[in-house]
Amino acid sequence: MNAYIFPGQGAQFSGMGLDLYENSPLAQEYFEKANIILGFPITDIMFEGSAEDLKETKVTQPAIFLHSVILAKTLGDHFKPDMVAGHSLGEFSALVANGTLNFEDGLTLVSQRAQAMQKACELQPSTMAAVLGLEDDIVEKVCATTDGIVVAANYNCPGQLVISGEVDAINRACETLKEEGARRALVLPVGGAFHSPLMEPAREELAAAIENTLFNKPNCPIYQNVTASAVIDENEIKANLISQLTAPVRWTQSVQQMIADGATHFTEVGPGKVLQGLVKKINRDTETASATLESNA
Repeated sequence: MNAYIFPGQGAQFSGMGLDLYENSPLAQEYFEKANIILGFPITDIMFEGSAEDLKETKVTQPAIFLHSVILAKTLGDHFKPDMVAGHSLGEFSALVANGTLNFEDGLTLVSQRAQAMQKACELQPSTMAAVLGLEDDIVEKVCATTDGIVVAANYNCPGQLVISGEVDAINRACETLKEEGARRALVLPVGGAFHSPLMEPAREELAAAIENTLFNKPNCPIYQNVTASAVIDENEIKANLISQLTAPVRWTQSVQQMIADGATHFTEVGPGKVLQGLVKKINRDTETASATLESNA
């Protein structure tokens, strides 16, 4: 069975999407539509902007979404997912790819999400840290016993977990995690505590937008970050998408469940190969690949 997976924030690079724009009239049409919806020429920043330009939250999230979704559109009849999943932001790309959201609504929600998260980041100094080489339960225990807000945020693969929370709490937790034997406990260059209780203001803002958006019956199940299980009910998809901002990304568990449900081949749709690497670390027997532009698009 074919699983299609969609990357999240951090996968962006200067020049992303330019090959699609230059080689596919369909892609060009969608990129031009995106410029109108967003109200600024995001294509200029994606194709010619610096890495610094692409880091701006209002740009990063829509840029990755556009690269993934437009690439999926250009695959035409070759795009035949039995199941989909996306890492954090990538969940929105996956929902457009499997027909739950239309392109315009998906992009609008991603733009609103980015701006709501940026506002939440500015309310309180917060950050995230990558923890390598420890069992999940040890990391969870350290988070639970550290003063302040610090939680497990991204279960990326066995031995790689990202924690999220208040700056001081993250620093304290990192010291304890090193004492517990972590190979690394490294604070990440991010502007906020994504997938933690500190995103509650953003969750509330996004919830209103999601509730007012039409969700269709999906063409195939999506394995959502919050539950790590197959979902096809539109209302359940909505509820999980709203919870996602303050809940952990259960990527390890999602991939394990997809494999248990018959996935044998994982195709990453979008910039980079990060998710393929994580899938291989979760189960080395899986086949992975990157989606590529079809010449007949």
